Order: sequence, then structure tokens, then C-alpha cells
Amino acid sequence: MRRIAKIVNFGIMYGAGSFRLSQELGIPFAESKKIIDVYFEKYKGIKQYMEDTKLLVKKDKSVQTLLGRKRAVWDSDSQNQVRRDAAERMAINMPIQGTAAEMIKLAMIRIDKDLKENNLKSKLILQIHDELLLEVHNNEIDYVTEMVVKHMKNAMDLDVPIEIDCGVGSSWYEAH
Repeated sequence: MRRIAKIVNFGIMYGAGSFRLSQELGIPFAESKKIIDVYFEKYKGIKQYMEDTKLLVKKDKSVQTLLGRKRAVWDSDSQNQVRRDAAERMAINMPIQGTAAEMIKLAMIRIDKDLKENNLKSKLILQIHDELLLEVHNNEIDYVTEMVVKHMKNAMDLDVPIEIDCGVGSSWYEAH
């Protein structure tokens, strides 16, 4: 179910239409069109964000993350539809992905600081997209789990709730 949700969310945000979504999910075209229609009906703010971003990038020729990191976006008013569509997808995606990257970086800094300040043996090992991999000693599992979730949830002050899943296992695979 989580895989399907990711395909739908990211597909729609990256501009995938009914045909592409039907291929990704292995479902009929009509069904994928209905999924997109229901998605935009339920999440009206996303459709509005996408439309507002397309207008903004045509005017400003750039977009930015919530923390103000900018990215120039040319071709948003190109006569070439392929280039224009690609520029619009980039403009819609960058503030979301860029802000997510900033959030996880802030969380990593706070997690590392917390580990050191509390003289824990656990270590932050790796970032994999929107996940963090830590090597945690058995007697520190409860504290580190709670601490990581807290720092990730509170990395930035947002109007929407951030959901954090935390798994424990002897491997990354087991932790999922």
C-alpha cells in the first residue's frame, strides 16, 4: 500500500498523467484517471500549489525552498512544450524536495549533537533519501528511537504534521 501511495503522490507531483500512472500501477487508464481526479478533489491545495507555482516561475524565473534556497528555472515560458513542461515540473518539485533535504539535514545535525552531548555509543551512519540509518547499541534503543523521531518531526516549524516511521532491526532491510 505504501508503494502505491508513493507512486501516486510522486507521480502526480512530477506531472504524470493518467497514461503514465496506469503503466506504473498496472491498472486500466480509466482507473488511473479516476485516482488522479479523486486525489485532486481530496487535496485541493496541491492542485492550487501546482498552478500557483507555474505562474510564479513564469514571472520570477526561479523557485525557492522554505528556508530560501533558490534555483533558477528557465524555459517556463518556452515555445517548446517539452521544455516548458519540464521546467514546470522542476519548479513544482524543487521547493518540495529541496525543503525535505533541508529538513533532514537539520534533523541530522540535531541528532548528531544529541548523540555526542549524551555520550551515547550509537552513531548516525547514513542518509538514504528521506531515511536515516543509525547503528544503535541495545541499551540505547528506546532513547535513540524517541530522540530521532523528535528531531525529525521538529526539524522545521511547518503548518502540516510530519509523520515519522522508525524501525529497528539488525539490518536496514529488517528495520523496514
